[in-house]
Amino acid sequence: MNRMRYDSTVMARELTRQQEIERSIFKKYKSTLWAPFLSAVNQYELLKEGDRVAICISGGKDSMLMAKLFQLLQKHSTYPFELVFLMMDPGYSPAHRKQIEDNAATLGIPLTVFETNIFLVSDTISRKPCYLCARMRRGHLYNKARELNCSKIALGHHMNDAVETTVMSMFWSSKLETIIPKSNSENFEGMELIRPMYRTREEDILSWCAYNDLHFIQCACSFTERMAQEDSELTSKRRETKLLLKELKKTNPDIEENIFRALHAVQIESFPGYKANHAMHSFLENYSSHGRLITRNDDTEGSE
Repeated sequence: MNRMRYDSTVMARELTRQQEIERSIFKKYKSTLWAPFLSAVNQYELLKEGDRVAICISGGKDSMLMAKLFQLLQKHSTYPFELVFLMMDPGYSPAHRKQIEDNAATLGIPLTVFETNIFLVSDTISRKPCYLCARMRRGHLYNKARELNCSKIALGHHMNDAVETTVMSMFWSSKLETIIPKSNSENFEGMELIRPMYRTREEDILSWCAYNDLHFIQCACSFTERMAQEDSELTSKRRETKLLLKELKKTNPDIEENIFRALHAVQIESFPGYKANHAMHSFLENYSSHGRLITRNDDTEGSE
């Protein structure tokens, strides 16, 4: 796949608000936002010539930045691809809907909007409404993207999402599992999900928002807002994980990066069991007592 390039140019004339925001990506945040985005696109082979991608916009900071990055990439790419900036309204309040549309206008993102009643349906479910909402959102996005002749949908999950999911799955689901940069849909044949923000840190996204005085919506469903009123801390496993990592970061500043790098360097031979292709496997399947090499862990276990 051709590599992505951008040759920045200093503009002498006064910049518009949109141009100032774009300039910040290529200047102040080139190494923390633009470079990780390109790195993910290239390393994980997320795009190819002729792709038509639905950029799924929720209205939050991650998806809005992703949309801007994709728009800039399309402008400066060495090969052509098409983009649809797809926004699903699951039942936003008029104020939230207007905030999303205003932010899109500020960034110069042309929205393709369609409406659903997901918030209304999920809000009636007392058990795991957030899980149901996420599943319904994904299904509607795949359906609409396919209707618009897209073969890929892009979501704004970032590096911290991958790290937190890893910790959550280990602590509360008794397994080592995380999100990956791209995956084929099991229910929508021929459709692929990509995550181009996979190498981008959330703190850099927040910094970019603050620098450009941009204010995006949080989760705008009535269930989350109601919970926030009842408990200002909005207790959840993801929030608990965020707080844990924040605390550990005080003595290990690189903990999130270390976990993320570990996801790319899994030593499968050192695990007693693993799951692949929906089947469980044991290290005993490939174990031989004759001529077995002693690993570093075996050799140093119990030593000081």
